[in-house]
Amino acid sequence: MNPVTRSLTLPRLLHPAAWWIWAIGLATAASRTTNPLLLVLVVAVAGYVVSSRREAGTSSPFGAFLRLGLFVIGMRVVLQAVLGGGVPGTTILLRLPEVPLPAAAGGVRLGGPVSLEEVLAALYDGARLAAVLACIGAANALASPRRLLRYVPATLYDVGTALVVALTYAPQMVEDARRVRAARRLRGHAGRGPRELARLAVPVLDGALERSLDLAASMESRGYGRTVFRDARSRRWATTLTMLGIGGVVAGTYGVLDGGSAPLLGLPLLALGAVAVLGSLLVGARRDPRSRYRPDPWALPEWLTAASGIAAAGLVIAAAQRAEPGLIPVTVPAQWPTLPWLAASGVLLGLLPAWLTPLPPARAALRAARLEAPDPALEVTS
Repeated sequence: MNPVTRSLTLPRLLHPAAWWIWAIGLATAASRTTNPLLLVLVVAVAGYVVSSRREAGTSSPFGAFLRLGLFVIGMRVVLQAVLGGGVPGTTILLRLPEVPLPAAAGGVRLGGPVSLEEVLAALYDGARLAAVLACIGAANALASPRRLLRYVPATLYDVGTALVVALTYAPQMVEDARRVRAARRLRGHAGRGPRELARLAVPVLDGALERSLDLAASMESRGYGRTVFRDARSRRWATTLTMLGIGGVVAGTYGVLDGGSAPLLGLPLLALGAVAVLGSLLVGARRDPRSRYRPDPWALPEWLTAASGIAAAGLVIAAAQRAEPGLIPVTVPAQWPTLPWLAASGVLLGLLPAWLTPLPPARAALRAARLEAPDPALEVTS
């Protein structure tokens, strides 16, 4: 093996799949708890790794995903206060004007008293989704989805292309909005509010459409969307295995994320679905050969990164199976949440890539230049 790929110190870019496995592991850990202390720890771990291992000079959508998470929390609390959610509460914070609804509404109300207990329940539930979004933002900041597209199996060209466009659309919109706002400030327009947003909408949407067309043309010139001959037998086998596999993966993922599901609906069904999907990919790959130019290595740093994310998810799931106190904080009556130590130790394992993976090349060059000649202009921005 090349010593560059085996070393933990020589600068290089980590395999994008390793970062995504790490991020999905943290997101799975966040999805199994509503403890705000544990969720803040998940976001802090993701943010620290991003600040330590993001390539210098590249855009980071992590902040945009954090702001999106705060918006999700706010909307969840507002909807809970206005519509209710069947959470009983005794500590009334305020009373909104109430509109009577029929009994068939199923516990949904419009207005009325807003209790501390239901606000906390909505806050914790929204924080869980915000932490998952932060993990996805960390994966986008550390590994470009376009790099990940190179490793999508050949039979999933169309699906992989759609996923890449979907994952890069939000960061591109953020970059376009930032660029247009900076251009307007240079021209003396520094307003805020809905009117300013309306003026930003047209150039931002136009820029996003232009980038999408450029991406589509670039992919078409590289052979994406080409037709490959397949006989009827291989097509039938691939279709059957794909449908069974996707169904098993979806049901198994739901079972893993939902702690109240039956045991057979979790990891066993997810494993069977993954085996079926792998079989469909192998069948399709026989008729769809594909070559890669200078593939990224998968060595010890990648194994450590992926293992840290899987370990984080595994320990939190184990804590959920053991019903560790504090993993789902009590809101009725309202109590201060406590930190579950088994789950917290699992989340802290997600910090290992910040120390056990090589620095990206540009970031390592800036750090070396700063050590040789200290200069504030050479500070590495996170």
